[in-house]
Amino acid sequence: MFQTPNYKQNLSLRLSEVLDDVGVNEEMVLKRKRATLLYETITTITSRSISNRSMYRFGSTSEGTTTIGLHSDLDCLWCDHDYNVIQDVADWKPGFSNLLMIQDNTTSPGYCFLQQFRNDVPLPVTHVLDEDYIRDASGRVLLKNTLYRDNIPAGLVQHGPSWAILGVPGKTDYNHVPAFHCNSWPYEAKAWLERQGTGRWPAEGMKRLAANTGCFVVPVGSKVSQNPELEWRISTSHAERYLMFSLNITQIRCYVLMKMILKTFFHHACESQITTFVCKTVLLHCIENTHSHAWQENNLFTCLSCCLHVLYNCLQQEICPHFIVPENNLMAGQFSSEVKALLLERMSYLIQSDGQALLRVHIDDLGQRLQIKLNMLYQKAENIPSKNDSCLQISGLLLLAIADATSGCISKTLSETIPNSPATAVQNLLNVLANHERYYKEGSKLEQRACSFLAPLVCSTLGSVITSNNIQTNNTIPPEALDWLSAGLNSDVASGKLKLASVFYSVRNLENTEFILRNTKGHYDFKKVEPICSCCGFSRNGLRRIFLEVAYHQNEEVLRNVSAFCVILTPAEIHCVPRELHYEMFRSTGDDLLHRNEDTDYWMDWAVVDSLPYLYFLQYKTYKYLQKFDDQNHALVMLAISAGIQQNLGHRETALNLLGQCLEQENQPNKALLCYMRSLKVRERNNIAKVHICRMFANLISNT
Repeated sequence: MFQTPNYKQNLSLRLSEVLDDVGVNEEMVLKRKRATLLYETITTITSRSISNRSMYRFGSTSEGTTTIGLHSDLDCLWCDHDYNVIQDVADWKPGFSNLLMIQDNTTSPGYCFLQQFRNDVPLPVTHVLDEDYIRDASGRVLLKNTLYRDNIPAGLVQHGPSWAILGVPGKTDYNHVPAFHCNSWPYEAKAWLERQGTGRWPAEGMKRLAANTGCFVVPVGSKVSQNPELEWRISTSHAERYLMFSLNITQIRCYVLMKMILKTFFHHACESQITTFVCKTVLLHCIENTHSHAWQENNLFTCLSCCLHVLYNCLQQEICPHFIVPENNLMAGQFSSEVKALLLERMSYLIQSDGQALLRVHIDDLGQRLQIKLNMLYQKAENIPSKNDSCLQISGLLLLAIADATSGCISKTLSETIPNSPATAVQNLLNVLANHERYYKEGSKLEQRACSFLAPLVCSTLGSVITSNNIQTNNTIPPEALDWLSAGLNSDVASGKLKLASVFYSVRNLENTEFILRNTKGHYDFKKVEPICSCCGFSRNGLRRIFLEVAYHQNEEVLRNVSAFCVILTPAEIHCVPRELHYEMFRSTGDDLLHRNEDTDYWMDWAVVDSLPYLYFLQYKTYKYLQKFDDQNHALVMLAISAGIQQNLGHRETALNLLGQCLEQENQPNKALLCYMRSLKVRERNNIAKVHICRMFANLISNT
């Protein structure tokens, strides 16, 4: 099978070169893996402290089996640790919601029921607790998989077991899957640990490592289930990720090609019938049943053909065995006879085309790139990115994802830990930092790196909260607060420094304020620093070239030098907030509140502003007090420029509102009104610009 003619070897080598050019190479695969695992760790550390949940990013992003053009979904599995899922009553734990996995002749292979046990003694519950449970014919109280159906956050859509955040066309879709974890390996998967294929893969050590991950149960039943609302799917996603991490670059490229083919030839009719998971399963079976030396670059096309043949046979028989639990048929009940006929027809065309079909793949310009490599075209199109450009773009997006995760986690932490009482806020923030310290001392290197990104931002807020409490009583900055603020200075290029500048400005220590602002401006390189905001989910207009270059050439630690988080000032810090920014905490009228999402719009009760316009605003106010009028005018001009044309601002409306107030102070009401009107175009609702307009007109009328 694998003694290929020369043209197939040539096609394989050219295909390998093309995939290398679009970023499917060892370097980028490793970069994707590390970035995704760090993203996962940042989110999990935050979630474990807030809601006792862990987040896992399974699928192509963590495996490195995607490209920019594939626009792969982001699959996030959220594991609730308040539930203890067990396969043996001996694993029962007091104080937890214990759920016993049950499999009998009525459950589908790869699925189970969850029987509720008491949390005080290891005995089954005997009465139905609420509408999420049901008593079966045997008297067992079972948890229904509809548990989360009525708790889907606003803006999400249910797709099977997942909650999907649908993006705009061409952008990433997010799938959030709720799950419970079981520490033990599934009983029905134990045979896999002993199975040995032709390729002697996976190795015994890898199987033991995979088995130690246990399994998850997710709330969805089999499509051919007798009890669709009672079954929970047993997921070995963690083990499967270990298997994918062990693949060589040819195996990864083969999988990427399968996904490109799937998206190109099956997208418009029956895309949902052949999933990427089915393609992955076929690949794993092929690897298990072929010798390892077959998976070489000069054999890529033959390996791809082998996978397509196996997939064709699976379709023909309507049987695709799960790799770890083969009794679980992934194609059971998936398609009608009409759809099956169409799929087989298209699969037959792909196989018989002997590689010609690949020329029709437009994803990442694969077909055109391949024609150039095969000398079928003699001129490269100008719009096709080079290998360097592809790697830069991938690296930049990965670094941006880490920054967004850090920003989002800090915002979520503040929303959960800062209540109305400032004193309670201080203790809660100290608890968060104690948790970070524990992870840093006892955790893995990834956990240490994650905490090094999270902790400085919390330190800045803690210092600001302490100062705000003190200003209210004696208008001074306590040394303890300065220590915390200093610990947060290097969180990023600007936000930590601007928090300290706000504190000094609030007590009118203008010399220190001016010094910090000048220092911050000196480190803010417009050519490489990217604003970071997780509040609004805005669409970015490209990434700066130098940002991409440093993301490619350096590790994630460079984030501190090329990112500028937005400055968050909560109500607990109100005495450290300039008067002009106070208004942002009261942006929502009664009607506006009806248009807020309580899960994502908590930041609207804070004052939040992008670092660069806030830098210029503080400079304007500081120089005004110091009567440095030339510097004051320059700061105002720069504030206008940053509020108007600076790309990728998350809170442009706030920058425009600050600019408008400065223009009012300059006695330029017409220009101020234009700023407020433009601000309303950026954000129509939940925007304090409406109040500014009313206030300004009221002042004008009272002065006439």
